[in-house]
Amino acid sequence: MRPVLVTGGAGFIGCNLADRLVREGHEVIVYDSLARPGVERNVDWLRETHGDKVSAITADVRDMAELTRAVREASAVFHMAAQVAVTTSLDDPRSDFETNVLGAVNLLEAARGNAEPTPVIFASTNKVYGDLADLDLSPTPEGYLPVDKGPRDHGVGETQPLDFHTPYGCSKGAADQYVLDYARSYNLPTAVMRMSCIYGRRQRGTEDQGWVAHFLIRALSGQPITLYGDGQQVRDILDVRDAVAAYLAVWRKIERVSGRAFNLGGGPDNAVSLRTVLAEIERLVGEPLDISSSDWRQGDQRYFVADTRTLEATLGWQRTVRWRDGVARLTEELRDVLPARARAAA
Repeated sequence: MRPVLVTGGAGFIGCNLADRLVREGHEVIVYDSLARPGVERNVDWLRETHGDKVSAITADVRDMAELTRAVREASAVFHMAAQVAVTTSLDDPRSDFETNVLGAVNLLEAARGNAEPTPVIFASTNKVYGDLADLDLSPTPEGYLPVDKGPRDHGVGETQPLDFHTPYGCSKGAADQYVLDYARSYNLPTAVMRMSCIYGRRQRGTEDQGWVAHFLIRALSGQPITLYGDGQQVRDILDVRDAVAAYLAVWRKIERVSGRAFNLGGGPDNAVSLRTVLAEIERLVGEPLDISSSDWRQGDQRYFVADTRTLEATLGWQRTVRWRDGVARLTEELRDVLPARARAAA
């Protein structure tokens, strides 16, 4: 059996996916440029945990020749590699485009060139729906919530019109559409996962991406936290274990769901405002947090909750981790890797 290729496999979601794949009996190729500081530790962890079941290729998805060689060996591809920060895309939109759009097309062309169709499952984002300015929202003690009952009860579905904002939204949205069109134009088995906020083990978030872990790291190290906007933005946070299960569910039935996009997130039961999460972090840490405010950031959604009923009905996927339990688990993991405030601040 040929190995499974995980591009961006050294990243947070990618390494968790690779770990689960090996535990289910697959060999894995991790393809990653290691551009993000510290992600090489995830590759080391995978190798220490699984030995020769995991091989690694240090290369960029913009390298067509190297990517083609990797795809040629693969039975399936999970395309997690990306430039992931809105702020970075605003600073350098060309590099963002080359990584997210050209990298995706390189991968699709490599998969299309294989003798047998190679499934491609793509990690997209809720940012393809833009800032959702057409969603009528009401401020509540729990954060911004839709006025209309449908999105309030179930979240935002896949029928929401696409509306790309910021270079990051444009690049991920374009890649999203290329992946879907390769199923239509070339009969390549593909699927798209439009993710909300994923958090969990081995996440080392920054101010630009991975906000749950970022807030925890700052809190545990006694450093100030900046809230952009009023902090009443609502997100449906999803533990990475449940996210990985959804990716595997799509792959197992790729012939049935090829050419389709699915919203993936914690759903209404795990929908929380940023301030609600900070209050829970304060409780877990046991000390008051130093929180300041700044202006809203470009393209920020005041509300996004994924309506995952299509994913659930089509694939039988269910969330298993409550958000408070997942955040508590991540807190304990980060305590182990941030044993002293002085070390974290250094």
